[in-house]
Amino acid sequence: MALEVDLWVILCPGPYIGSDLDLGGLPSWLLRDPKMKLRTTYKGFTKAVNHYFDELIPRIVSLQVQEDGPIIAVQLENEYGSYHMDKKYMPYVKKALVTRGVKTLLMTADTGQDLTGGHVKNVLATLHLRSINKATYETLSSFQGPSPVLMTVYTASAPDGWGALRHSLDPHLVMRDAREMLAFRFSLNFYMFHGGTNFGFMGGSAPLHNYLSTVTSYDYGALLTEDGDYTPEYVTFQELFRSVTVPSHNLSPNEVHRPPQPESRPRVVYKPVAATYYMSLWDALPYLDEPTLSAKPVSMEKLSVNQGSGQSSGYILYETAISSGGLLTSRGHVQDRGQVFLDNLYIGVLDHASTELTLPRRSDYEGSQMLRILVENQGRLAYGPDINKERKGLTGDIYLNKSPLRKFKIYSLEMKPKFIQRDLPNIWKPALFQPRGPAFFLGLLRVGDHPRDTFIKMQDWTKGVIFINGQNLGRYWNIGPQETLYLPGPWLQPGANEIVVFEEWKSALVIQFTDSPQLGHVSWDSPRCHGQRMQGPAPPGTYALFCQVGAWDPCTQPPTLLLSGAGSRYASGESPHPFR
Repeated sequence: MALEVDLWVILCPGPYIGSDLDLGGLPSWLLRDPKMKLRTTYKGFTKAVNHYFDELIPRIVSLQVQEDGPIIAVQLENEYGSYHMDKKYMPYVKKALVTRGVKTLLMTADTGQDLTGGHVKNVLATLHLRSINKATYETLSSFQGPSPVLMTVYTASAPDGWGALRHSLDPHLVMRDAREMLAFRFSLNFYMFHGGTNFGFMGGSAPLHNYLSTVTSYDYGALLTEDGDYTPEYVTFQELFRSVTVPSHNLSPNEVHRPPQPESRPRVVYKPVAATYYMSLWDALPYLDEPTLSAKPVSMEKLSVNQGSGQSSGYILYETAISSGGLLTSRGHVQDRGQVFLDNLYIGVLDHASTELTLPRRSDYEGSQMLRILVENQGRLAYGPDINKERKGLTGDIYLNKSPLRKFKIYSLEMKPKFIQRDLPNIWKPALFQPRGPAFFLGLLRVGDHPRDTFIKMQDWTKGVIFINGQNLGRYWNIGPQETLYLPGPWLQPGANEIVVFEEWKSALVIQFTDSPQLGHVSWDSPRCHGQRMQGPAPPGTYALFCQVGAWDPCTQPPTLLLSGAGSRYASGESPHPFR
């Protein structure tokens, strides 16, 4: 695809890529091993990496620039200097790529303060915009002499988290920084150019303020909006980029050829959809796959589902019988958010901040009551040393009056397309009132011959997940900041489209649409202080990595602009630190 549109590619094959994804893009089944040490030369990890590279690398070898392909560089891992658990690991990744046929330029990418920890001998070191100062360039120069400076990730904002203000930035300050870097002949990777969407459960979390789960939209500070529309900054930076990438030959600005700007994709406001049917989760349980029976709680990853690879995402339900009330204590073993019920009666929430609940003491218990804990995986940490601990569900004992509970029924509620399309029983009931969740709600959206992009607005709903024709669109939550979910036209089909909503608490029974995104109130970010300014330009480039039409000359090209983001939800090469 890149070759067809004359774009060069910097490939980030990982195995860890960060990008604010669940576990930084690593598969959750790795955590079935209780001794797992991610991003190290631990044998359990390298065995998986070798298998992954054996499958991936042969597919991309012929696409390298040496074979007249578009891949001009391959990045080793991502910001390993901030992790740096094993000094043998990065040389191992380099060897794993080279021995499988990677010939093109290799590079690392680290923040200024972590440059040393992520460096690999004879590999081009590049930078992420974090703690950049004069000492950074002195360190860089000590590694590789008078080489070019590539800012692999330039961003001054951060992805949004549920319950926090929306992050944005001052484009004037960004322009100042961009001009300065180009004046010093830096190559620049603008992140994000197009952010896209955390469809489904792919978004991760950050260990900030205890725990911060990433919202469904990945549109922050990008030149193109989530649905690919132009921003005012797009035109402004387009002129700046043209001034440094297109030789003027003494032409006036009006004489410089400007390629035609594609028209924006049309949006539409569909008529509101009534969720006319509902199905309580409790009513659906008898029709689902047989639950796992276990004396003790079992985490998602260790369930014997998905051909032995465990459960990766979604929800998981734990049931056990109790004969008295009292103090229910999680001791931090609820990961991440657990709604607690006695039979069908909602009691409260256990999560990272709340670890205790009082169950009502009743003298008239007849035998026992069913304690139910519905746990949501809100996204594993995308970075940091604690990623090795990121198992979800109930990760240890739950205590009632200081005694550990036993004898659990455990239901896997991963909510894959098969679950929504075929596993849900046909026991829908008319929604004649506003039933409480947890429950599934069903509505039909009728679309004409040409489906268009739109935005879903879950006004007066509380918290849950939306499925369009069986596909997981993403999470919504009334704590914000995000208020609308982007629904691409290609997800829809002419005629009837099935919308299933899993609502955890209070429903509204009407699904609304709008033609504009509403991503929340803005908290203005300023690009961080870069420390002491460099004096004079960087040395002339030995390499130039760029995305533009034309021949690639690694010795003579001017400063380069690399625009990150392709398709829906760009997922490679971004700093795993979402708040820089």
